[in-house]
Amino acid sequence: MALFKKINTKAKTINSSGFGTSASNYGGRFVNKNGDANVRKKGIALLESISWHHFMLNIPRWHFLGIIVLFYFVANLFFASIYYWIGVEHLNGIVANTKLEKFGQAFFFSIQTFTTVGYGHINPIGFWASFTSSVEALTGLLTFAIATGLFYGRFSKPQAFVKFSENAVIAPYGDGIALMLRMTPYKNANLTDAEARVTLGLSIEEKGAMVNKFFELPLELSKVNALTLSWTLVHPITEKSPLYNFTAEDYASIDGEILVFIKVFDDIYSTHLVKRTSYIFKEVVYGAKFNIMYNRNHDDSKTILDLQKLNSFEKVVLP
Repeated sequence: MALFKKINTKAKTINSSGFGTSASNYGGRFVNKNGDANVRKKGIALLESISWHHFMLNIPRWHFLGIIVLFYFVANLFFASIYYWIGVEHLNGIVANTKLEKFGQAFFFSIQTFTTVGYGHINPIGFWASFTSSVEALTGLLTFAIATGLFYGRFSKPQAFVKFSENAVIAPYGDGIALMLRMTPYKNANLTDAEARVTLGLSIEEKGAMVNKFFELPLELSKVNALTLSWTLVHPITEKSPLYNFTAEDYASIDGEILVFIKVFDDIYSTHLVKRTSYIFKEVVYGAKFNIMYNRNHDDSKTILDLQKLNSFEKVVLP
């Protein structure tokens, strides 16, 4: 109950967070660092619970290419096994003495059929070999159509190319202190009309039960016309802030999380994009300030944004 008494009574809670209020039923953080909800769904069949289109668009590129190559070889091994089972004598043009050579030529005939290349060196004879090759050709056409769509989808998928700092900081601000976190664009995209919203989630004891309480954290500046350099979100910790009177020990011991939501307009895609992240209290550095990320070049003709300084901060003494 001590924590509940310490929270500023002037801070207003919100009920539109989208997260549950029962802390005893909630495990871990609300939002992962990459912006995904920290939720695992159950009670439904695995294949039904996964959107394979979203899965293939969101996995890392090397995983994506690995799945494509693996499927390509597995599919051809499957059809080559069928040709071998039917009998390679039904594939006119195969000249081989050993079983391995026969299977190898059946495998490369499968590749030619699957990709519809059809060099003509080998051709099927008889109903079953011809039927299998026709099914494989159709399978290859459909597979490459799907793969092409996935490649295009991954290439053209709108993304907000914005990185957040690894830590938030409690820094000097005017005559007091403020919660600060930083973000920056990291690719050659023109982002405008950026909006930010920050919410604080706390697991506290209330009437003998642990509950989740959410507070909107007002920002010094919640909108900017253009996101071209770094943008530090600043929440002044005033008497109306739920973080008022929190100490370094509180950030180290209290189960709290800062949820960050931003929306930007990308003029290349001509659409609004969103980005999310969160900071648990253990990722908040008490008594620090960010180092500036940008400066002028040697001839004063351009501004240099150093992305390696996104997470750079220095310890300071708070007032």
